[in-house]
Amino acid sequence: MIFITAKFRVLPEYADAWPEHSRGFTEATRAEPGCLWFDWSRSLDDPTEYVLVEAFRDGEAGGAHVRSEHFKNAQQELPRYLAETPKIVNAVLEQDDWSRLGEMEVAPRG
Repeated sequence: MIFITAKFRVLPEYADAWPEHSRGFTEATRAEPGCLWFDWSRSLDDPTEYVLVEAFRDGEAGGAHVRSEHFKNAQQELPRYLAETPKIVNAVLEQDDWSRLGEMEVAPRG
C-alpha cells in the first residue's frame, strides 16, 4: 500500500473551520475505490496543525487519486486556508491494513 502522512498548518482564522473547508475533498477521496483510509486529526500542541493519515491500495490507486478532479479542485481551493506548504511523508508498505501494536497489547476485559 501507499501510506502517506501529511501535516497541514492552517491559518489561525480558519483553523476551527478546517474540517468543513476540507470536507468535500475528504469525502470524495474516501469514496475512491483504491482509498483504504483518509483520516484527519488535530494536533494537541498546536491548534492550527492538522495531520492527515491516508493510505491507498497501491501505486495505481495513488496515481488515480492525484489525477482525480477533486484532487485538482483541492489544489486550487485549499491553499488559501494554509499558512505554509504542507509537509509529507510517503512510503510504500508491504501490508494492506493496520497492524496491532504488540508492545501495548490489551488483555481481554470481562
